[in-house]
Amino acid sequence: MHSTTGSSTDLHKLIDLIRDVKIAMLTSRASDGTMHSRPLVTLECEDFDGALWFLIAADSEKALEIARRPQVNLGYSNPEDGKYVSVSGVAEIIRDRTRVRELWTPIAKIFFPRGPDDPNLVALKVDVRSAEYWSSPSSRAQRLLGMAKAVLKGDAGALGDNKTIDVAH
Repeated sequence: MHSTTGSSTDLHKLIDLIRDVKIAMLTSRASDGTMHSRPLVTLECEDFDGALWFLIAADSEKALEIARRPQVNLGYSNPEDGKYVSVSGVAEIIRDRTRVRELWTPIAKIFFPRGPDDPNLVALKVDVRSAEYWSSPSSRAQRLLGMAKAVLKGDAGALGDNKTIDVAH
């Protein structure tokens, strides 16, 4: 594993991996200390400025958990392509109607039928503090070849890339 402060190349790789997966499992901590994970669609990755954005209900359990303990984790997984990302950050509920409208997508209407002006709809901003990614070759044959090389030669690097990134704020 290699750790680095987020260079432009590292951050581009991170965002490319997230963009390919799109659905994050957001993990937050309940008041009793248990951890809860639930899927959310990641919005607006194109101009990554250190934050990831989502739409959620203001009265949801996840919003209450985040208000109490804003430290969260986002997990992205695409086993078919051998891509995995874990993001640690600090979440914040944003009630700005303009921002909510900017993030609005037609798919959000499934969960928020009243549209982007629904008073219960808020933006969730996660300021990324660190991330780790694992990326193996995209084809199954290349992954199997890498696995064989790793086993036979003891070369863990043949399995793909693994990097931890600290995102400067």
